[in-house]
Amino acid sequence: MCVVYILECSDGTYYTGYTNDLEKRLERHNKGLASKYTRARLPVKILWSKECKNQKFAMRTELRIKGLTRKQKESLISGGRLDNVLARARKS
Repeated sequence: MCVVYILECSDGTYYTGYTNDLEKRLERHNKGLASKYTRARLPVKILWSKECKNQKFAMRTELRIKGLTRKQKESLISGGRLDNVLARARKS
C-alpha cells in the first residue's frame, strides 16, 4: 500500500510525495535525508495524505497534485475530495 502526502515546510511552501511508509518517510524528511527541497526547509509537517492501491496509482496521483495551484492544494488539504479537486483543476 502506498500513500501520497502533502507536507508543509517551515517557509510555508508545500511538498508533495509518495511512500510506502509515511511515518518513516516523515522522519527521513525531518532528518534532512529525504529530499533536497525539504532539507533546506526544516521542519516539515504532514497536512494531508491518502492511501493508494498501488505504486503506479500513487505516482500518477503525486504528479497530478504537483500540477495543482497552491489554492487548489489548500482546497484538498481543507477536506476537498481528491477526485473533485482534480476535476475542477482540469476544467480551469
